[in-house]
Amino acid sequence: MNFALSAQIAQRFDWVESTGSTNSDLIAGASADDFSYPDFSVLVTGEQTAGRGRSGREWQAPAGTSLFVSVLLRPDSVPATQFAWLPLIAGLSMANAVSQFGGTKRATVKWPNDVLLGDKKVCGVLSELLPDASAVVIGAGVNVYQTTEQLPVETAISLALENIHVESLDALLAAYLTNLRSHVNEFVALAGELGGTDLHEQISNACSSIEREVRIVLPNEQDFVGRAVAIDSIGRLVVQNDSETRSVSVGDVVHLRHN
Repeated sequence: MNFALSAQIAQRFDWVESTGSTNSDLIAGASADDFSYPDFSVLVTGEQTAGRGRSGREWQAPAGTSLFVSVLLRPDSVPATQFAWLPLIAGLSMANAVSQFGGTKRATVKWPNDVLLGDKKVCGVLSELLPDASAVVIGAGVNVYQTTEQLPVETAISLALENIHVESLDALLAAYLTNLRSHVNEFVALAGELGGTDLHEQISNACSSIEREVRIVLPNEQDFVGRAVAIDSIGRLVVQNDSETRSVSVGDVVHLRHN
């Protein structure tokens, strides 16, 4: 498959017809030979047979219907404590890429990184640290050509079903990589301190969780229900209800309703 546009943006670019998981492959390669896998190495496939989403969920689709991509980031000048911003940056980058082809349809981000069209998920993002915490691999899977019958859940959507037409998978991927590279460069220049910056504002503006009633499913399986009001200076979602305010760093977000 031809990815001439995308290959020009990456420091290293690899495409495979099918694999278990692009994230797993890129983590394994970069861990074994960091010299051969520089910052912004990119791995793309047309089929994942053992893909993973957040909380260990399966992440698969019929061959040829989705874009699966993983990107290796080595933000050497940024402390690992700031890496929590990277999923948000990836979500923003993909939402902007999808919106480039969507005309009046704007993609948004459900905190921290699911990309939505309306209230339906068109892309999932999974970020994983290398074992030595020296780098991050960010995987994204975009539903491009699926029919309704091919989508795993009713809350998912594809670009085709939204009548969003991309010239090619290469064009969509190049748009994503261009956005991601620009935002990551800014992240590095700021040493990961995004609070109060233009990039922080862009992330907040793209986040459709803000000003929504949400249920946060916490890692201990407890729920917290309230109104999401902001993304704070370290990337946490701030949620308020009548009794308390919480800043959530880890948890699954369920959008409940619009007011």
